[in-house]
Amino acid sequence: MKIIIINGPNLNLLGKREPEIYGSTSFEDYFALLKEKFPDLDLHYFQSNVEGEIIDKIHETGFEFDAIILNAGGYTHTSVAISDAIAGVKTPVMEVHISNIYKREEFRHKSIISKECIGMISGLGLKGYELAVAYFLNPKI
Repeated sequence: MKIIIINGPNLNLLGKREPEIYGSTSFEDYFALLKEKFPDLDLHYFQSNVEGEIIDKIHETGFEFDAIILNAGGYTHTSVAISDAIAGVKTPVMEVHISNIYKREEFRHKSIISKECIGMISGLGLKGYELAVAYFLNPKI
């Protein structure tokens, strides 16, 4: 199974940025652990602070990969274009957020991309990515 994790803006600062919200582990370190936990999977990772690059990566992987795990960061609440990109591909997308978006500022309570995703995991820290991978491995449980 071929899965890509796509992270949006500011998630390159994980481990440094607001550790009380996002923890103290970098995503690169976490991704290495995730690959160890799922050695039989073909796991890929992409991060960009640029909306168009995220859209391009969804287009590039959205017909060849088995699953996309997307944390669109702040674009979750603003990007009709990312929502349209998800709608335009055949690969299923799981929305993931490290923090609980419903316990944060009011503007973060609305996800523009959710309606195009198969589900959302929010507020479980980095563990949310692992749970998304586990879902794709066995969606019937």
